Amino acid sequence: MIKDFINLADFSGQQLAGLLERAIEDKAAFRAGQLEPTLTNRTLAMFFEKPSLRTRVSFETAMTHLGGHAIYLTNADIGLGQREPVKDVARVLGRMCDGIMARTFSHELVEDLGRCANVPVVNALTDFSHPCQAMADLMTVWEHFGFLAGRKLAFVGDGNNVARSLAVACAKLDMQFILACPSGYELTDGDDVATSHDAHDAVADADVVYTDTWTSMGQEEQKQQRVRDFEGFQLNSDLLAAAPDRAIVLHCLPAYRGFEITDDIFEAHAETILEEAANRLHFQRSLLNVLIAEGGVK
Repeated sequence: MIKDFINLADFSGQQLAGLLERAIEDKAAFRAGQLEPTLTNRTLAMFFEKPSLRTRVSFETAMTHLGGHAIYLTNADIGLGQREPVKDVARVLGRMCDGIMARTFSHELVEDLGRCANVPVVNALTDFSHPCQAMADLMTVWEHFGFLAGRKLAFVGDGNNVARSLAVACAKLDMQFILACPSGYELTDGDDVATSHDAHDAVADADVVYTDTWTSMGQEEQKQQRVRDFEGFQLNSDLLAAAPDRAIVLHCLPAYRGFEITDDIFEAHAETILEEAANRLHFQRSLLNVLIAEGGVK
């Protein structure tokens, strides 16, 4: 059993596929009004160094749907690693709550929480990875196409935490992944990740064309340089015309229209993108059920 959900590399393809299949089934049960409240009187501690609309709302709503409760905590509340050592916070929360969710800059901090807490720890984003987002993305692909194996996902943008998690997930689930980015923005630890510096070539046979902000939190002072560097990597009608007609567009949001994606392309694919966002709730609700109610991922 795996107690925590921190890095997709820790799981087998079979385990990840099982979580996705379970999430799709639980989503159908929820919409039919048949989802069981398996986390009654259970509490999730949610620690945020970085603010987020979708992360807070999806996790908090997931706990509510399952009959439980979520507590929103910021660094001002905890002073994690500063006012109080990570191991002390982890051990205290583990005695008061049934799970810990963390959205931080440092990936090592979340790993430390997992090592020290006796309850499940979920990575809700670090600068290194974003596993819940990647799983919600592939859940959307699965629902649209009916299967994942053999599908190709082209990520057009920065080699960031989302790209890294998607690359790992695609490799585990027999999908093709390619990163299209300017020189210097490749995945630093991704020597075995297919990479192209030509976005049109990358999307030519893609089933999924994915984009994300060019400037992540903490990189604001690099924005103007990044805008110049990413010229030619905008998801617009010209680029999408190079992709097959079957291709869907995904974006993890928030979307900065006029930069990584144009407004017309976003709106033309808004239904899929917004369902992708909703799948954060549906995947994470199922994940919390597996980790907290069932003791971990088998």
